[in-house]
Amino acid sequence: MAFACAFIAGASHSPAQAVNLFPADYQSQWTRIAIPPTHPVSDIAQWHIDAAKGEIKCDGNGGHEWLRFNRELGDFTFHVKWRFIPQAGTPAYNSGVFFRNDEQGVIWHQAQTSTGGGYIFGETPVNGKLTAFNLQKDMKENRLHAPGQWNTYDIRCSGPICTLAVNGEVVNTVQTGIVKGYIGLESEGFPIVFKDFKVRELR
Repeated sequence: MAFACAFIAGASHSPAQAVNLFPADYQSQWTRIAIPPTHPVSDIAQWHIDAAKGEIKCDGNGGHEWLRFNRELGDFTFHVKWRFIPQAGTPAYNSGVFFRNDEQGVIWHQAQTSTGGGYIFGETPVNGKLTAFNLQKDMKENRLHAPGQWNTYDIRCSGPICTLAVNGEVVNTVQTGIVKGYIGLESEGFPIVFKDFKVRELR
């Protein structure tokens, strides 16, 4: 999409303008990175574009990895919708939306998507040391809808402070150890669909 490509190239636009990141060809704008990054990326092409619906579907059958948007962001808001594809039985659905990651995902911050709720966890620098954290207990409430239904995540990062709003209400606030990074989508073994990718740079 021309608009998304212009954004990647750094063309000027209003700070208040949200930019649609949905690509006609995700491979030109996004990169698959294994988790952990020292592992190889699977040969299975588990990410698929549905241009008519404006969706990216992950089959979840190509190993643990994240799909990184190839432009580092400073202060921004990131809006995305997602839903799990229902599976038989009682699966422990799991995936996530990344933000403020470093290029390979060694430093990472994730908005978790699971039946246990939407919350932030990750590994961030604290006093120069990579430190794990988990804000599930600080989550104000589990606002996620059942598998098969769409959920909306709105992530806002200003300086080191980032917030996660789930379906319209903020559930977590975190102070990260960095002030810029990459956003991305996670594959962790379950079919999941993402759409409505919109980023607005704050400065």
